[in-house]
Amino acid sequence: MKRFAALRTLTRLGAVLGAAAIAGAQSSPATMKAVRIHEHGDVSVLRYEDAPIPELGPADLLVRVHAAGVNPVDWKFRTGAFRMPGAAFPATLGFDVSGVIERVGPQVTKFKPGDEVYAYLNLQKGGGYAQFAAVAESEAALKPRSIDHIHAGATPLAALTAWQALIDTAGLRADQTVLIHAAAGGVGHFAVQIAKAKGARVVATASERNHAFLKDLGADVVVDYRTQRFEDFAKNVDVVLDAVGGDTQARSYAVLKPGGILVSIVQPPNQARLDEHNIRGAVILVKPAGSQLVLIAEMIDAGQIKPHVSATFPLEQAADAQRAVETGSTRGKIVLTVP
Repeated sequence: MKRFAALRTLTRLGAVLGAAAIAGAQSSPATMKAVRIHEHGDVSVLRYEDAPIPELGPADLLVRVHAAGVNPVDWKFRTGAFRMPGAAFPATLGFDVSGVIERVGPQVTKFKPGDEVYAYLNLQKGGGYAQFAAVAESEAALKPRSIDHIHAGATPLAALTAWQALIDTAGLRADQTVLIHAAAGGVGHFAVQIAKAKGARVVATASERNHAFLKDLGADVVVDYRTQRFEDFAKNVDVVLDAVGGDTQARSYAVLKPGGILVSIVQPPNQARLDEHNIRGAVILVKPAGSQLVLIAEMIDAGQIKPHVSATFPLEQAADAQRAVETGSTRGKIVLTVP
């Protein structure tokens, strides 16, 4: 009898351990679906394939991704036009994520499994186009409560770029005027809203089809860059946010008042032209900043910022999403939904 009882106990224990193993395998699979590149090139190099679950550092979060934003830097990285030191093939693209924490490293103190978070991933790492992403604790913030994962996934890189350009670099104040180029795009539409929330006057450039959209966001003056000269509408401005470069940047020096600043996110300003007009200039590359995403989430939940998503694509159609972004005429953001 004792022998039979022991056998029953072992059988029950085996069943429990077997069920636990199955549950563990279901919650933490060995592989995931991801979009990776094994070489630089056109959209044909994007591969939707199995990839290993990313390994976690001691201060990392493993995030089950629900949505991943698509940004111009994604296709620039794909083609090789933009390269970061340390990047290696195969590379998982994507730098914006919103999702739910699956597990955390032993040094993580601010988050726990089950938290909904959004993050901008370091450009040297990426990994957003995937079912799971390793996110540094310092890169993440709790997702804004008032929006879904799709809109949260559209936010981090572009909103942080606008914040770091206007607030950190330009020091925009309530009594100032800012000229925002490409104002209907990903960075631009966040910049308009951040500037208005700070009490600034906003002059925005965009194609005519986006004028009503920008007015709804709070722009005071909207200029059709195809048929109008922004110089006729923007004079003695305090800040220019340049997301275009080239001739647009070259013409922007003259609209700034002495002591004003041109902040570019695409190319360094010409120092000789800055000196000629007695103005300042800077070029910035956005940095991950979970603490700033906290502030941006508060503004979203207060109704001061509304991320605009113009289209969504499933993860396996990342090539179509990148084609759309590459046109340079996207209103707001495009987002990948992740199964």
